[in-house]
Amino acid sequence: MTRWRPKAILSLLFAMLLFSACVTTGVSPQDKKRASAARNLGEAYISEGNYTAALGELLKAEKLNADDPILHNDLGLVYMAKEKIDLAVVHFEKAVQLKPDYSLAKNNLGSAYMVQKEWDKAIPMLEDVTGDMLYATPHFPLANLGWAYYNKGKYNKAQDYLKEALKLQPDFFIAQLNLGRTYLATGRLHAALSLFEEAAKSYPKNPSLLLELGKTYRLLGDYNNAILALKGAIEYTEDSDLAVEASEELKKIYQ
Repeated sequence: MTRWRPKAILSLLFAMLLFSACVTTGVSPQDKKRASAARNLGEAYISEGNYTAALGELLKAEKLNADDPILHNDLGLVYMAKEKIDLAVVHFEKAVQLKPDYSLAKNNLGSAYMVQKEWDKAIPMLEDVTGDMLYATPHFPLANLGWAYYNKGKYNKAQDYLKEALKLQPDFFIAQLNLGRTYLATGRLHAALSLFEEAAKSYPKNPSLLLELGKTYRLLGDYNNAILALKGAIEYTEDSDLAVEASEELKKIYQ
């Protein structure tokens, strides 16, 4: 099964960072101003992908204002980027503790739990987010819930959440890919193929998509297209595990 990798979801988490709001704390006005400046600079470094510099600024801010939930959410994002998932969880949990209605941090915490394959921890956290009518990007937690239920083998629930995500955002690639995987897992090969081929119009070189296309073509007996897709997955991926999986699929064709 394809692993749920930290880098695969970071873009989704960072895309929602702009929706966070400022929170007033009990620190002195001077420290609050200095902490805010350091946090803002850290967020600028995050947007540039300079996570080491971002971490330095955010840790400065934490010394000045340790009770800022947005700061802890930012720290969680940086630790996710550095694949320090345990530390990311600590800070996302702190953000939620400080601000229980902080849906952005709840979604990020749910995502971090998913990286740890803690599906039963992720699901209630993400369900809380979907209940927030003011949450600006509900297709993210819906798609995450779909993936969590997929990994628990609850494919009907997975389909429901992924379809709901696609109703809100029809071109949401992660939801397209994972709904196709769900169809594939339940034997709905033609439905999976239709979804994968539609996604391939926008993402023709995505290795994960090409891998799933190759599997589907093989199961349908379309070996020429299966070989093309699987070789494409190997060519375009930088993930050795995915390349091995695609190679194993190719062996099944040549046997």
